[in-house]
Amino acid sequence: MAKIEIYTSPFCGFCARAKSLLDGKGVAFEEIDTFMTGGARQEMAERSGGRTSVPQVFVDDEYIGDCEGIFALDAAGELDAKLGVAGCPAASRQLFYKRKAVVLRPAMP
Repeated sequence: MAKIEIYTSPFCGFCARAKSLLDGKGVAFEEIDTFMTGGARQEMAERSGGRTSVPQVFVDDEYIGDCEGIFALDAAGELDAKLGVAGCPAASRQLFYKRKAVVLRPAMP
């Protein structure tokens, strides 16, 4: 399983949305709160090429994007491979985008 890290801050709607997408994929991730963890924002900026907004997502120490970036990867069908999970059917992915409150989990073998 891939090591997934997401830098967040409290009360961030984009962070909640990104975490919801990751939860929907059924993956475990480490959440790093940039507000409560000293030096986390600077570390995040260094790792992400200077980006200072949250969320910022890393998989196996590779920067894969912010909220918009991971949703774009998912829409292109590339996120599942990066996360190391079986893909959601296209119809399910489309439902997720139309109804943001719906969380879809892939069927377990």
